[in-house]
Amino acid sequence: MNAKQKKNLIRILIAAALLIALNLVEISGVQRLLLYLVPYLIVSYDILLKAFHGLKNLRALDESLLMTIATVGAFALAVHDDGDYNEAIAVMLFYQIGEWFQSYAVGKSRKNISELMDIRPDYANVETDNGLEQVDPDEVEIGTIIIVQPGEKIPIDGVIVEGNSTLNTIALTGESLPRDVSIGAEVVSGCINLNGVLKIRTTKEFGESTASKILELVEDASSRKSKSEDFIAKFARIYTPVVVICAVALAIIPPIIFGDWSTWLYRALIFLVISCPCALVISIPLSFFAGIGGASRAGILIKGSNFLETLSKVKTVVMDKTGTLTQGSFEVEAVHSKNLNFDAEKLLHLAAHVERYSTHPIANSLRKAYPNERDDCTVEAVEEIAGRGIRAKVNGQIVSVGNEKFMEEVGAKWIPCRKTGTIIHVAVNGEYAGHVVISDAIKPHAKEAVADMEGAGVENIFMLTGDSEKIASKVAAELGIKNYRSELLPADKVSEFEKILSAQIDGKVAFVGDGINDAPVLSRADVGIAMGALGSDAAIEAADVVLMDDDPLKISKAIKISRKCLGIVKQNIFFALGVKFLCLILGAIGLANMWMAIFADVGVMILAVLNAIRALILPK
Repeated sequence: MNAKQKKNLIRILIAAALLIALNLVEISGVQRLLLYLVPYLIVSYDILLKAFHGLKNLRALDESLLMTIATVGAFALAVHDDGDYNEAIAVMLFYQIGEWFQSYAVGKSRKNISELMDIRPDYANVETDNGLEQVDPDEVEIGTIIIVQPGEKIPIDGVIVEGNSTLNTIALTGESLPRDVSIGAEVVSGCINLNGVLKIRTTKEFGESTASKILELVEDASSRKSKSEDFIAKFARIYTPVVVICAVALAIIPPIIFGDWSTWLYRALIFLVISCPCALVISIPLSFFAGIGGASRAGILIKGSNFLETLSKVKTVVMDKTGTLTQGSFEVEAVHSKNLNFDAEKLLHLAAHVERYSTHPIANSLRKAYPNERDDCTVEAVEEIAGRGIRAKVNGQIVSVGNEKFMEEVGAKWIPCRKTGTIIHVAVNGEYAGHVVISDAIKPHAKEAVADMEGAGVENIFMLTGDSEKIASKVAAELGIKNYRSELLPADKVSEFEKILSAQIDGKVAFVGDGINDAPVLSRADVGIAMGALGSDAAIEAADVVLMDDDPLKISKAIKISRKCLGIVKQNIFFALGVKFLCLILGAIGLANMWMAIFADVGVMILAVLNAIRALILPK
C-alpha cells in the first residue's frame, strides 16, 4: 500500500467514525448541518475540486460532477425538509471506498509490471586505469568490455569473454530455473549474475538491448486499446450527458404535471447517483491491465489490450516447426561420402567452410562439427540462394551446399538418404560429393503443448516447415498434429498461411514462430506470437505477443490468460449494465431510495473491481 492509498484509507475511516458518532447524539438546526458537513468535506473534498475544475475548464460531464450534484442536492433537500444528512455522506463515503479498492487493484497489477521494469540497469562497470568505473549504460559503445559482478544486472547485451556463472532470468522468462553460462555464451541485459565475475564484450548499444526493447514494449502496451475499452469510452461520452438530461427532465416535468417538487427532485438525485458509469469506466480497463500484468509475470509480454482481446478469439494456431516445436539446435548425425575423391572428413570440411558466414542453425551445426576454421583454406565469392542453399569458392573449387533442388540446378546427380533428418547435399564443381545428415530434436513439452492448446479451445493446429515431407510427417505424428505443410520456401509459407487465413470462417488465426525468419507471417496473422525470444530483436519487433522463453506450453497459457480476462470483462459489462438499468427504472418510479442508489453505483463498482482482480491470478 502506497502513501496515497494510506492517506485515503485514513480519511475514509475518520469520516466513517465521525458519521457513526454524530448518529449517536441528539443535535438539531444549523449546528447539526455544520457538524455533518465535517465528515462530508473530509471524504469528498477531492471529488468537489475535480467537479469544480471540470466545470471551469468546460470538460465533458464525468462521475465527479454527477456525485457532486447528487450529494449537494441531497444536502439541500435535507436542510429544506430537516431531513437525513446520512445519505449524502454515505454516497461519498462508499464512492471513496470503491475508488480505494480500484487504486489497490491497479497497484497489484502495476506491481507485476514494476517487477519486470526492474530489469532496467542503473549502471555498467567499465575497467579503467583507476579500477572499475560505474558509467551510464547509454554511454557504453559497442565492443566495450564491461564487468558484471555477482548480484549485479547485466546492463547490455553481449558475449562473455572471461569467466563463468549462473544467471537468474526470471524477470525476463518468468521461470525460476537458473541458466549456466561460460566463455563464448551470448547474454542479454536484464539477467542477474548470481555468482562469478563476468567480462562481457558488448554487441549492442543500450538503446537496442533486450532490456530496453522489453521496457519500451511494456510502456507502450497501455496505449493500444481493445474494442471493449473503446466501446466503454464512447459509451460513457454519450451515456453521461443523456442521463443528466433525463435527471433534469425527471426533476422538472413530473412536478409541473403532478406537483410535489421535493419528491421528484429527490428521485432525480437518486437517478444521478445510480447513473454514474464508474463500474464500467474503472473495471474494464483494470481487467485488461491486470491480465497484461499477470501475463508479464509468467514471461508473456502482450503488446496491448487489443492483442489480448484478439488472442482470446483464436481458434486456429499455425506454428513454424524449427525453433518452435523443435529445439532448433541442429547436430550432425552422419556424413555419407558418395565420391571417391572426398572422404567423410573432407566432405564435412568443405560444407563447414561454405557455411562459415551464415547465421542459419544448420550452418551452426556444420561449423560445430568441424570447428577448425584456421586450416589455411581460402573461402571467397559466397552466395546464398534463398530456399536452396549456399555456394562459395573454396581453394578455387566451386562448392555448392544445399537441398535436392539446388543439386539439380547445379547439375549434380544427388543420391537420396535412407536416414530421417535434414539432408544437406554437397557438390564440388557440379559433381556430387555426398551428403550430411542433420537432426533436430523435438522440445520436451511440445507434445503436451499441442494437447493443451486443444484443451484450451483451439480447434485447428497447423505446422509449416521447409523440411522434407519425410521429416515433417514424422514430427507431426509424434506431436499429434493432423495438419501440416512441408517443403515450403519462405515465400510459400506466406502464401500457405494466406490460404489458412482465408479459409477461417469463425475466430481468429495466430501464428507462432521464432521471430527471426518468420516476420512476414507474424505480421500477417491476426495475432503473431514469437517464442523463445530472449535476445531476439526480430521477435520483439515483429510479434504482437512475445513469449520470453523456449517453452511451447506458454502458447496455451497465453490463450488461457486472454480468455479468462475477456470472460471477466464480459461479466463486468453485463452485471454493471443490468443492475444500472434496473435501478434506474426503480429510481425513476420511486421504488429505489438513496441506499439502493449507493449499491447500484459504488456496490457494483466494488464487485466489478474485485472481479477484475481475478485476472491477476494465472490459469493452470
